[in-house]
Amino acid sequence: MALTEVKVRNAKPAEKPVKLTDGSGMHLLIQPSGSKYWRLQYRFGGKQKMLALGVYPEISLATARLRRDEARKLIANNIDPGEKRKSEKIEEKGLLTFETVARDWHSSNRAWSDSHRTTVLNSLITHLFPVIGKRNITELKTRDLLLPLKNAEKSGHLEVASRLQQRITAIMRYAVHNALIDQNPAYDLSGAVTTPKSTHRPALPFEQLPELLRRIEAYKGKGITQIAVQLTLLTFIRSSELRFARWSEVNFENSLWTIPGERQELDGVKYSGRGSKMKNPHLVPLSKQAKTLLEKLHSISGDKELMFIGFSRDDKPISENTVNKALRTMGYDTKKEVCGHGFRTMACSVTCPQD
Repeated sequence: MALTEVKVRNAKPAEKPVKLTDGSGMHLLIQPSGSKYWRLQYRFGGKQKMLALGVYPEISLATARLRRDEARKLIANNIDPGEKRKSEKIEEKGLLTFETVARDWHSSNRAWSDSHRTTVLNSLITHLFPVIGKRNITELKTRDLLLPLKNAEKSGHLEVASRLQQRITAIMRYAVHNALIDQNPAYDLSGAVTTPKSTHRPALPFEQLPELLRRIEAYKGKGITQIAVQLTLLTFIRSSELRFARWSEVNFENSLWTIPGERQELDGVKYSGRGSKMKNPHLVPLSKQAKTLLEKLHSISGDKELMFIGFSRDDKPISENTVNKALRTMGYDTKKEVCGHGFRTMACSVTCPQD
């Protein structure tokens, strides 16, 4: 049966890609992520081919059908619609090089912070453009995209290779979304380079937690430092989420701390624009103990923008080493026993004893 606008709008994703057929070779491809793509399958010169017709809902069902019918007319006149589109794009923009498309993709990501935007562009300029930047994006194959990844891998930069793979995949996906290419050859890069080993932060076993709490309670350092350690243990938030926190994020009435995806950067403070790691608001419910600590902290820095103000300047946050330095003062080896980030490991791995 032919599709309807209601059916297209209400179609739900599944664990694997789903195809909803409309007719005359056109279908709607629904990815597990929820993205919906119009596609036209056709034969030309004895070969099975695929033409991208646009992304729903930007391209409606009616518009997709018009594009399908136009492509069918070209095929009837012995013109390959896919090749015609590529030639038109090349004439319109000049040679569609990987670098041209990559810079367009980079410019389109307006939600990034300035520092992250610079980091991404520098990685493209350093590792990708010298190798594949001048290549026509319509001719790039998986083996071509693999070259800069292997170069980084051979140099021992496994983390760089992993990030480059993610960015190449995103750039080629952008090319698909904008009908520059029909399929993404970067998907087959998965598993082609060595995965970097994750660094496991030292964390205490559950039975040593009472001793940790006693040492924190007995800590004689600055009040802000003690509160930072205690609050990290209660909420298991990341170091940057704590250090760059602002009072405007805390709602005492609703017992909720909302860490934004990004924060306003502070002059002269590196990475201070960081919010939650996933770039989406991170909602932290506040226990009674956490609220008590924040109220105590509010009596110290409540008239400032920053919650955890520095010891020498109240317009700067505490140092990234503040929590770990306090743990060392308490007698812990932060490289082998426990560190601030290790509190998160404790939260993920601990199994409480059964009654």
